[in-house]
Amino acid sequence: MTTRPDAPGPLMRRGPRPLLLHLTLATLRSTVSRAMSPHWNADWPTSSGAAVLHGLRSAVRDGNLEGAFPAEVMAETLRQDAALIAGIAAYRRHPWRRTLTDPPTVWSEGDSRLLDYGAGTAASPVLFVPSLINRAYVLDLAEGHSMLRWLAQHGVRPFLLDWGWPGETERRFTLTDYVAGRMERAITAAAELTGEPLVLAGYCMGGTLAVAAAQRRPDLIRGLTLLAAPWDFHAADRTQALQVAASLPLLEPALTFNQALPVDLLQSLFALLDPWGVPDKYRGFSRLDQASDRAKLIVALEDWLNDGVPLAAEVARVCLGEWYGENAPARGTWRIAGLPVDPRAIAMPAFVAVPRQDRIVPPDSARSLAGLIPKAALHEPAAGHIGMTAGARAERELWRPLLDWLQNLSPSMI
Repeated sequence: MTTRPDAPGPLMRRGPRPLLLHLTLATLRSTVSRAMSPHWNADWPTSSGAAVLHGLRSAVRDGNLEGAFPAEVMAETLRQDAALIAGIAAYRRHPWRRTLTDPPTVWSEGDSRLLDYGAGTAASPVLFVPSLINRAYVLDLAEGHSMLRWLAQHGVRPFLLDWGWPGETERRFTLTDYVAGRMERAITAAAELTGEPLVLAGYCMGGTLAVAAAQRRPDLIRGLTLLAAPWDFHAADRTQALQVAASLPLLEPALTFNQALPVDLLQSLFALLDPWGVPDKYRGFSRLDQASDRAKLIVALEDWLNDGVPLAAEVARVCLGEWYGENAPARGTWRIAGLPVDPRAIAMPAFVAVPRQDRIVPPDSARSLAGLIPKAALHEPAAGHIGMTAGARAERELWRPLLDWLQNLSPSMI
């Protein structure tokens, strides 16, 4: 596997990426809070109502009313800024490091690999396909938080398609190249290796691509699993989706120059959808026992979130322009190899997992697939987008229900 051009040095962390954007947003939040303090409302998301009200009560009790409110707002914003810096520093110096080693590679093309987590077993195969913009190891995150290793211990033969880092060839790819080309060749390799059709499991954007692959190759795929797979991009907030699409002209210089959408620009798009989310997360991290299992899990997840992958330029144009802008998948106008992708044409059984607390893929966006695929079973974990697959409750919320569905799908699986 080739060395990534932006690989960090030893014991270095990037996050939160892009750091300058998150610090700027936090500074703006603090500045606005202080400037608007004369008109402050405890329900505003940019203020910490409980802390400020506590300070005001103390001022009333002590008879120190003059200037009490601005002073408390100032004190609270300084506390929040200090907590953010402390959280980032604690994350960057945390000693946890991922130590899991990859299983055997049974197929490769370019920088893409097919990893076999059940090598040497006769269990029925399930091929997992992650998003193109995140590293595949979220499904094999850490000891005790690896869905693939857990499934392998319970009678499944999991394969993982690691898309890898897009090189010169992949930066010219379209979604047809990924789905009808590289993914289909990986599916074929797994089916030939095991001697039987497989279950295709797509996570996030990988699930959207898996819908197209399942429609195209029912000879190789006997079941479909979709984990938080976006489909109706206007279901939850059409205005916000159109705002994402409107960023495409602004990104064109970077797309043309890099032949890809760089990681930090991708991260910026996600950050602007929830501008206060990352600073709040790091403030919370600063209050944790850094030796706790919870802190280690957060570090593992943050390492993965900050280890993104660029998106090929033509793919980025389709995702932003056609998916978010035109809502092409839900409207039936998204095409792979010239043919429309239609979930209603998928005759195989499907397991559609829609996490109820998902802030990345709105539940209504993913839930629509369960109503379109004729033989779909809907499962709604009480978890978030990432927690569903790798969180502390992942075994209960997703792994075991998915295993039950797989066992009912194939009596040969133990």
